[in-house]
Amino acid sequence: MDTGVICGARVSHRLATVDEIEAAAGSDTRTVIEELLASDGVTEAFAIQTCNRAEAYVVAASRAEARRALSSFGAEVDDSVVVEMGHEESLRHLMRVATGLESLVLGEDQILGQFKRAVEVARSAGALGSTLETGLTKAVHVGERARTETRVNEGAISIGSAAARLAETEIDLVGTTALVVGAGEMGELAAEALADAGVGELLVANRTLARAERLVESVAVDAQAIPLESVKDMLASASVVVTATSYSEYLLLPDDVDGAGETLVIDLAQPRDVDPEAGTVDQIAVHDIDALESVTEATKEVRERAAEEVEAMIDTEFDRLLDAYKRRQADEAISTMYEAAEQVKAREVETAISRLESQGDLTDEQRETIESMADALVGQLLSAPTKSLREAAVEDDWSTIQTAMTLFDPNFSGRSRGPGRAPRSNDDVEAIPEEAVDGIPNYVLESVSDD
Repeated sequence: MDTGVICGARVSHRLATVDEIEAAAGSDTRTVIEELLASDGVTEAFAIQTCNRAEAYVVAASRAEARRALSSFGAEVDDSVVVEMGHEESLRHLMRVATGLESLVLGEDQILGQFKRAVEVARSAGALGSTLETGLTKAVHVGERARTETRVNEGAISIGSAAARLAETEIDLVGTTALVVGAGEMGELAAEALADAGVGELLVANRTLARAERLVESVAVDAQAIPLESVKDMLASASVVVTATSYSEYLLLPDDVDGAGETLVIDLAQPRDVDPEAGTVDQIAVHDIDALESVTEATKEVRERAAEEVEAMIDTEFDRLLDAYKRRQADEAISTMYEAAEQVKAREVETAISRLESQGDLTDEQRETIESMADALVGQLLSAPTKSLREAAVEDDWSTIQTAMTLFDPNFSGRSRGPGRAPRSNDDVEAIPEEAVDGIPNYVLESVSDD
């Protein structure tokens, strides 16, 4: 029986600066996941890192083990910006992240793609079991529903387009030259937004030149792809520079921008591409993610009504998830109970048939009658306990379920767990009918009523 409990920790733009998020993030998502999995007691792990957040989740047999595994997360930042989450809070928060309710730009679409990629990283690392797999799958499902069934992302701007809006508040972009460093998703969004804002020329630099070339072909403005090592030489040609790479070190230092002339630099990368000290150089203005909040505030108001719909959607889906977890929790105990009963029934039926055959041959009909009687006895005797176990799960009465497991499964460890634990399967828990519960005979299911 699954006994895993989820615990999580997060550092996000809600409380932390971009420097603090960067410090908490660690080297990369996969490394963070592998380090968490190596912790004592941890059976599953997940992490997501974006420019606005660094989050880590583990599954362990107990809350104490899970919290110990997460104790090093955010060690480089003040405790006041690290938010710890228990089992249910973690599940709900994952849904909020996937729907964009926790984003700097309310309802942004980019986070769902980032969330899906983080899930794939964890999955490829062998870090997902039934507990996190089910919760993450549900979060993705709700994120997709939010975008197709509500208007939470209608008119939404991405971080990339927010950068263009910020630039427009400080300089006249029309006819200027803009330089975008990084041709990933963030860089692509920034390039498209700058083109829409009316820049006269767009330069795109990327480590892989072919990717930069594909991007310049897709924007509706004169554009040129340049190698990453040419960025410093092109700074003097650009009025606005937007950086959005995954480079682990500073790409631009104060000496690199000295002499570039009047230049607005917007650093969207995490970790940062631009040394903050570059902003002290004459005629150079440097902004980071924190500066975008004022630009995106107005767009929040437009989508707040839709966000209320998403909140209600999360409440409903969250309750469904917990109810399904609880029902599966009971079904596991019921399955164990019937498996034990089946073993006793099979043994006693065999003994009875052997004794009767010693007194004379039995017909097939007589054998079937004996087996049917044994089935009926098991079904009737365990019908009431089955109903009680399902009611216990709904009421979060783990002691009753634990007692049943102890009585019928000698290998049961007896470790307690909170409500809403994960199912045995990775499949969508809501899609599993009662008839398919492993270990419960069909004749039993037919005899058990929930009324």
